[in-house]
Amino acid sequence: MLTPVQVWEKIKAVFTLPFQWIMVVEALFLCIIIYMVFKTLWENNAKRFIIAYILLILVAGFITLFSEPITVTEFIAFLLIGSLFFLFLFNVELKRGIWNTGKRNPITASSVTTARMTAVAVRADEYITGIVKAIQNLSKNDIGALIVLSNGNLPKEIIESGVTLNAKISSQLIEGIFIPKAPLHDGAMIIYGDKIQAAGCFLPLTQKDFPKEYGTRHRAGIGVTEVADVAAIIVSEETGIVSYVKRGEITRFVDSEGLKRFLKEYYWKEFNAEGKKS
Repeated sequence: MLTPVQVWEKIKAVFTLPFQWIMVVEALFLCIIIYMVFKTLWENNAKRFIIAYILLILVAGFITLFSEPITVTEFIAFLLIGSLFFLFLFNVELKRGIWNTGKRNPITASSVTTARMTAVAVRADEYITGIVKAIQNLSKNDIGALIVLSNGNLPKEIIESGVTLNAKISSQLIEGIFIPKAPLHDGAMIIYGDKIQAAGCFLPLTQKDFPKEYGTRHRAGIGVTEVADVAAIIVSEETGIVSYVKRGEITRFVDSEGLKRFLKEYYWKEFNAEGKKS
C-alpha cells in the first residue's frame, strides 16, 4: 500500500502528463457515461442503486490511489465496465427514454408540480371520505381493488403501463373502475394529489414469502412499496378484507376509521379540512 507522499506524487503525475487529445476524449466519454447512469437511475427512482454507484466510484478511486499496481487507465476501464453494468440493468428504460426523446410526455414535470400545488387547494376531507366510501362498498361486495398513493415518485414506466386519467377523486369513479370485467379492474389505480392519475397499471410483485391467501393484488401492493416510497390500499376479492401497505409492511383487517387515520397521517397529513397546510 502506498504512503500519503507516494499518493500525492501519483496525483501530481496525472496532471503533469503531456497533453493528448485522446485523454480529453476519454474523459469526456467517461463523464457522459456517468451522467447517463445517474440520469437513468434518478428517473427510475432507484435510490439504492444511486448509492451503490457512488460507492463504486469512491472505492475504485481509493484503490487506484493507494494501490501501486493499478493505473489511472485501469481505473477508467473498471469504472466504464461498472457503469455499463448499471445501464444494462435498466436497458429497457434507457431504450424507451432514447426512443421518446423529443416526444411530448403526458405526465411532465410541470404537471407534477401543478398537481402538488393543486393538492394544497383541495379539501382533503372530501377526498378521504370518497376513498373510504368506495373502499367500504367494494369490500362489502367482495370486489378486489388496488390503489397506490404515489406522491409523484413512482417510476414513469409504472404510470405509462396503464391509462392516464388525471380525473377528480370520487367514490363513484373508484368503484366504477374496479367493477369486475371492467377494462381496467385488474390493474392498479394511481392517486396523486387530488387526482386519480392513472388506472389499469402494472406493478412489480414482491419476491418475499407470504401466506397463500395473499394473492397477486397483495403481492403487487407490497412490491410497489418496496421499490418506491409509496403506500397502497388493497381490497381482497376473495374475502373483502381491507389492508394497507407501507414500506413493504402490510396491515390487514383495516376498518373505515383506521383507513381514515391512515390517509390523514400518511397522505394528507399536511392538510386540514380547507385543504390548507396546518
